[in-house]
Amino acid sequence: MNGNRVALVTGANQGVGQQLAKELVANGLTVFVGSRDFARGEAAAKDIGPGAIALQLDVTDTASIAAAAERIHAEIGHLDLLVNNAGISKTTYRALGSPEYTASSKASNASLDEIRAVWDVNVFGVLAVYQAMLPLLRESTDARIVNVSSGVGSLTSNAEPDYPYHAMYGPIYPASKAAMNAITLAIMVELESSDIKVNLVSPAFTSTNLNGFAGTESVEDGSREVVRVALLGPDGPTGTFTRWENTAIPW
Repeated sequence: MNGNRVALVTGANQGVGQQLAKELVANGLTVFVGSRDFARGEAAAKDIGPGAIALQLDVTDTASIAAAAERIHAEIGHLDLLVNNAGISKTTYRALGSPEYTASSKASNASLDEIRAVWDVNVFGVLAVYQAMLPLLRESTDARIVNVSSGVGSLTSNAEPDYPYHAMYGPIYPASKAAMNAITLAIMVELESSDIKVNLVSPAFTSTNLNGFAGTESVEDGSREVVRVALLGPDGPTGTFTRWENTAIPW
């Protein structure tokens, strides 16, 4: 079933993105390994093996996105799976949960430049890639978009004082994921009368560069829900926001 399916995973040169690309290839898909740094993408694709194709893709650069879409169009002509995985949590190093991180992440003093930089990747980058790849997805008979979010972007959860991450909610990373969820809802609404399915997924708290490798889950375990949803067949659900294993997250 997956033999002819073609996927694009953004931010696939490391972490959850690379693990997903690896597992998609193992399931018979051809995967474009999107990477801002082409050399790192080439290294990741070589590590994954046949079926992985390095693709230069900077989600904050419209020319890079357009070139990536044109390459997929020229070489394949369609896209069956788009996984918007690329994301950043900050622009300057601060250990997650440290006093420095907490003090600099409040609504009253968070750097507007840092907020813009994070949102440029996590919010506007997702929308820009969607807009560029939609014509290719429309050429598929079984297309799916999977946006990699986070449970810390749940407004419903964060509004509860006893939510474990309530005190850490701020305008940089958590709010960027809430905004990405809102963008995803707009995509879902636009596509609800089409055959293109759209899902939001939260990986586990995975040890990756995103969190300075402070995560408690291995990349393999932390990526399981992203892999599960990305491999859903044509009868799989749309409009969901889940964590492992198929547990609904409130918006």
